[in-house]
Amino acid sequence: MVSYRNGRINEEIKKDVSNTIQNKIKDPRLSAMVSVTKVDTTKDLSYTKIYVSIFGNELAKKESIQALKSSTGLIRKELGAHVKLRHVPQIIIEVDETIERAIHLETLFHQIKEKDKNEQVKDNDDIIKDDVNEEGIAEENSDED
Repeated sequence: MVSYRNGRINEEIKKDVSNTIQNKIKDPRLSAMVSVTKVDTTKDLSYTKIYVSIFGNELAKKESIQALKSSTGLIRKELGAHVKLRHVPQIIIEVDETIERAIHLETLFHQIKEKDKNEQVKDNDDIIKDDVNEEGIAEENSDED
């Protein structure tokens, strides 16, 4: 039962933090493409880790993370105003690199698939060459008879 309650709280926090990031934070370092991907709150509700995904280059990501970390006070204040909890949890902002890892793995799988495909074509070409050589030899032998 505790995990069900914790899941509901995580979803409420996720909605409220997403709304706060999109509408309340006016930091120019913050990229427009920031999304909250996951929220993990401790069982005692004293800490909550907020995982964010940021679209952009490395510099934009670093600046956006700095902007979010400097805005944790505002995020916590808004969280306390909208989510009814006895104690508002301390906020920890983390970068969620799941999407980048998935893209990297997809690229690796694609490279492996292309390599296998190229090796398959090469093997088929070798087999065809061997067949042609055997037929050519067979034809030459039949001419000698």
